[in-house]
Amino acid sequence: MFKKWCVPLMAVFLMLFASLGWAEEPLLVYCGAGLMKPMDELKAAYEEEFGTPVQMIYAGSGELFGMIATRKNGDVYIPGAAKYTQDALEKGHVVKEGMTDICYHVPIILTPKGNPGNIQCLEDLSREGLRIALADAKAAAIGKVSSQILEKNGLLEKVNPNVVTRPSTVNQLLIYTATEQVDAVIAWEDQATWAQGKGKVVIIPIETSKNIIKTIPAAAVSYSKRPEEARQFIAFITSPEAKECWKKWGFPVEKPE
Repeated sequence: MFKKWCVPLMAVFLMLFASLGWAEEPLLVYCGAGLMKPMDELKAAYEEEFGTPVQMIYAGSGELFGMIATRKNGDVYIPGAAKYTQDALEKGHVVKEGMTDICYHVPIILTPKGNPGNIQCLEDLSREGLRIALADAKAAAIGKVSSQILEKNGLLEKVNPNVVTRPSTVNQLLIYTATEQVDAVIAWEDQATWAQGKGKVVIIPIETSKNIIKTIPAAAVSYSKRPEEARQFIAFITSPEAKECWKKWGFPVEKPE
């Protein structure tokens, strides 16, 4: 009796899932947490245009690298700096075909509204008594580049004693600043456009000669079972229309001089 009804019921369930859009496995995209705002918009636009569901995994770029290496699955990798895709290419986790640059990440100093620490430049971060937050260099792209900027300018050992926390994502840096838990952070310029920071943070630019600007790339994961769709997704998020979305959220599409 059970066998008699099993096959028809399975057919009904499969038809139901298909009608609800659940039959197709989503594209799995590993994406840097600091790219969440534009990527959420582009994900929705891609799903509407192509009818393909997309699952986003947001985390620090280094954390995502570890996930791909361990899980050996997924379709697209979008970290916060090109070094991660280059390392992934060398390790065989992504493929060169379809790999492309999207836009740029510009490091800046963020302080709470009113700039209570009176920070005017990079060197001020070493002033005794300040509370500084820097992202974890092993987990987030901004953490690695922050260390590189400070080292480049001979400030790493001077600033380190002031560092009170090292979160794993750039998103946490914005929250710490907006809620006045720290006096300053090194973050990405685009974060000043986020609702969580509007009216609550102040941007202190880093001089171009002292700064290190990073390229945001995208690459298809080598373990993808749908490589053509992965490349299609990358082409979509790097199209002229998509670049307007990136610009809206504060990401330069041409490298700042």
